[in-house]
Amino acid sequence: MTDSNTTSLKDIQAPLKQQYRDDPEAAVVTLKADGELGAGVSCKVTTGQALAEAGLHPATGGDGTQLCSGDMLLEALVACSGVTLQAVATALELDVTGSVRAEGDLDFRGTLGVVKDAPVGFRDIRLTFDIDAPGADDEKIATLIKLTERYCVVLQTIKGSATTSVDVTSRS
Repeated sequence: MTDSNTTSLKDIQAPLKQQYRDDPEAAVVTLKADGELGAGVSCKVTTGQALAEAGLHPATGGDGTQLCSGDMLLEALVACSGVTLQAVATALELDVTGSVRAEGDLDFRGTLGVVKDAPVGFRDIRLTFDIDAPGADDEKIATLIKLTERYCVVLQTIKGSATTSVDVTSRS
């Protein structure tokens, strides 16, 4: 990263960090996602840039024309870890290029109720960074990855299994 990128990010984040030290409650932000039930077995999710329509994965009877929410979870992991890696690299003054990949294993017998003891959800998720960081030694790369793991919101949420509640509003 260039010094101007590092300085710019630090300049942007410094007042936020101070605000959060002074007022911890100011750091608690509620993120939201909204969707509308769609035709057939689908749900239209509003994203910041577009409307994404999720449907059944082909392994559960979908035709593959709609997004799979499992893929979307992995995409969120890739996006968050990629952005976090770049932010950490900027703070460490590293110039990093490359790619991020997430893979996850699902046993669809669980979600289809075929076998009661089959898990519903991912049983294994693998996150892979393929990066080029000229001039960075092994120790610097290890620090980059360690801090990326520590500060990636989606990764930490998956690892920590956030407390989740379900509420229903019903109109008859």
